[in-house]
Amino acid sequence: MGFRELTTHFKLSPHKKTIVLAGNPNVGKSVFFNALTNRYVEVSNFPGTTVDISHSALGEDLLLDTPGIYGVSSFNDEERVARDVILQADIVINIVDALHLERDLFLTQQLIDMEIPLVVALNMMDEATQHGVRIDRQALERLLGVPVVPAVAVKGEGIEEVKAAALSKATQGNKVPRIAALVEPLRERFSSVAEALLYLEADAMVRTSRPEAKIEQRQEEIYLLRRRRVNEIVAAVVQEGTEGATFAARLGQMMLRPVTGLPLLLLGLVAMYYFIGVFIAQVVVDFTEEVVMEGYYAPLVEGLVGRLFAPGSITGYVLAGEYGLLTMTVVYLLGLLMPLVAGFYFSLSIMEDSGYLPRVATLMDRLLVKMGLNGRAVIPIILGLGCVTMATITTRLLGSKRERIIATALLGIAIPCSAQLGVIFGMVAPLGPGYLILYLVTIGLVFIGLGAIMEKVLPGRSTDLLIDLPVLRVPRLANVLHKTYGRTIHFIKEAFPLFTVGALMISLLNISGLLIKIQDSMRPLVNGWLGLPPEAATAFIMGIVRRDFGAAGLYALPMTAGQTLVSLVAITLFVPCIASILVILKERGLKDGLLIWVGSFIAAFLVGGLLARIIGI
Repeated sequence: MGFRELTTHFKLSPHKKTIVLAGNPNVGKSVFFNALTNRYVEVSNFPGTTVDISHSALGEDLLLDTPGIYGVSSFNDEERVARDVILQADIVINIVDALHLERDLFLTQQLIDMEIPLVVALNMMDEATQHGVRIDRQALERLLGVPVVPAVAVKGEGIEEVKAAALSKATQGNKVPRIAALVEPLRERFSSVAEALLYLEADAMVRTSRPEAKIEQRQEEIYLLRRRRVNEIVAAVVQEGTEGATFAARLGQMMLRPVTGLPLLLLGLVAMYYFIGVFIAQVVVDFTEEVVMEGYYAPLVEGLVGRLFAPGSITGYVLAGEYGLLTMTVVYLLGLLMPLVAGFYFSLSIMEDSGYLPRVATLMDRLLVKMGLNGRAVIPIILGLGCVTMATITTRLLGSKRERIIATALLGIAIPCSAQLGVIFGMVAPLGPGYLILYLVTIGLVFIGLGAIMEKVLPGRSTDLLIDLPVLRVPRLANVLHKTYGRTIHFIKEAFPLFTVGALMISLLNISGLLIKIQDSMRPLVNGWLGLPPEAATAFIMGIVRRDFGAAGLYALPMTAGQTLVSLVAITLFVPCIASILVILKERGLKDGLLIWVGSFIAAFLVGGLLARIIGI
């Protein structure tokens, strides 16, 4: 049953109205629909789609509930159905979440620009009050040019007022002047202002149906004009404070302000470090890697391989040698990495479910934009402190190739993983707080400087941060555990073949003697330029196999405090472990992956050498 059939289903006379509910997902449209009708409701499948439309008589009128959408277009079935219904409506009741005006008013303004008769239902006013958000309804009504009715649909508040406004007061509102100026010359060439505007906004179906129009699309320009208008409206009508707000709401606001948000973020990162870097990396991993895997699993496998293959055989070495496929690969992946990955995903899931992660992204957006990223990049950056391999995979969530390259380069060069951090802090802490601060400042400057350079060098710009700020709440343990399990299993499936290839490559290099030659070739650079003992070259090579192996290889060397600082800075910036390298090549491609790998090599020795000269080694 399509739109035309729906109108005839109730045998409506021509002068009666078709009223449509429209809004973003999860704004309470269904609650309004049920409260307005309070009677038998039919659900029909819209022709050619799997989208259902709820419809019911509203007196002598017809009421329809459209799917939740963020804009009127035809980019998916939900938007196409909503568009088809809205364009043929007599009145649209636009449901808006009072707590998320900046997001929801974008659709409102688009409907106004399309000259759709409109009433705005300002829903969830109670939640806005609980979060200390005050909205000047009269100013909002004046700026939009359409009736605005406050409501709390779940309590039945404002329902009758919305109904009365829709039946008597719906207007077309105040269009964005510059958008109206773009559409005005096209009025005579299209059947309606809505059709002309959709054509300019690159609506696929409208442009396909009017190939002869041949008018340049202005999608980005219109989007920016409308976004600017919505931002101006929100700034004029919304006041945020703490009066009447719940503790969770006040805490959520504090998380967004730099003065209070940065200390809270630092506190959260410290808590994550103690959970992942201390409890997981030292307590849990000590048990899983040293007791379970190296104490029971590895000797069992080595014994079986030893019985099946002759001593000194290449096959036996590849399977169960120092870098064996059945020993190092499995021990590293399951004994070391899996607990760290699970611990980090557990922490990340808590941040997500509590609503804190979007606030961190918003808080860090201003800084990360200067590095060619946006606030969303904080997710792989935080993940990188757990495992760079895992974090590189999550760069897929970033909005452009440029951002993914910058984030991957920062991860590969300037972010130490938790396994490496444990060794580094164990070595630098005894030197005193001054050396610890100098280490952190040096790595921080490299991180920010590298991002700023790539922002200038790479063409393009960072994408805008469009993110919802959900209500701050206590996370549900079942959800957290479910996410942690699913993500950990997915990571293991992706990482296992890469680790296998890496272990095989290192084994073959060692068998051929090339690994020793590479170590020898690095000794002049390590000893001469960095001022470290010649034996430190072996630690850098081992860092390619595993980052913490590299840091641990420096532990037993006799070095001064200055040499220790230089070595730890250099090993932090040095090339990622073999698993991370393979993932970077897979995610970014051969060219970009090799550039990042070479860049990390240059950064490690350039910064390390300069630091050695500054502190006078």
